[in-house]
Amino acid sequence: MDNSLIASHLRLQRGQRWLIDDVSLMLACGELVALIGPNGAGKSTLLRLLTGYLSAEQGECWLAGQSLTQWPARALSRRRAVMLQQTQLRFDWPVEAIVAMGRAPWGALHEAEIVREVMALTGCDDLARRHYATLSGGEQQRVQLARSLAQLWNNGAPEGWLFLDEPTSALDLYHQQQLLRLLKKLIVSGKLHVCIVLHDLNLAALWADRVLLLNNGKLVAQGTPRQVIQTDVITQWYGAEVEVRSHPGSDTPHVFLCS
Repeated sequence: MDNSLIASHLRLQRGQRWLIDDVSLMLACGELVALIGPNGAGKSTLLRLLTGYLSAEQGECWLAGQSLTQWPARALSRRRAVMLQQTQLRFDWPVEAIVAMGRAPWGALHEAEIVREVMALTGCDDLARRHYATLSGGEQQRVQLARSLAQLWNNGAPEGWLFLDEPTSALDLYHQQQLLRLLKKLIVSGKLHVCIVLHDLNLAALWADRVLLLNNGKLVAQGTPRQVIQTDVITQWYGAEVEVRSHPGSDTPHVFLCS
């Protein structure tokens, strides 16, 4: 079965402005795709359209050949998980209970075992007894990643589509590296497919298989990091003076701001 996610001619308007303007794309299985672009480009809005959190005014999204609008909510929740940029909770539960929320689409089957496994995998096991509201922003992001992976956990591994909106924004360098290494490791199995919004172009260049560049709601460039993250492309769409060279430890591009 083809598990690709396809978007066709998506458009979404707010007031007189098109937040997303005629975007078509395909997300293939077993890859990490990074959505990049300047502030207000439409990255978070597009992610919400691709996950079914928002409905497009025009166009449609299909997952595994079926329109997102036709997926039963429980079945869709077992196939795709979303980690939003900010998750506000009205209750102050222990971290372990927050991660367990991800198992809601599956019922109680093996819940405690899966929660423990996912928390160990994401380095959250030392936070298990703490309350969510007492955590730092970075610790909360790690917990939300664990919850999202728990939602997709099936037969010993996460399976399906994971959408992440700026999951590294509050993380220190060590945890940024660990998060992206973990995602790449899980993707290798071929069962997990990741779409991630990133502001840090160097993280996108180093870890993404494909990069999609948005500007003013339009998809203006896409391809491998080396095809998209180029001096003229970044200067044109970000308006910043940059120089792109090769990463010293790999063949990936690396962006330097000009002084």
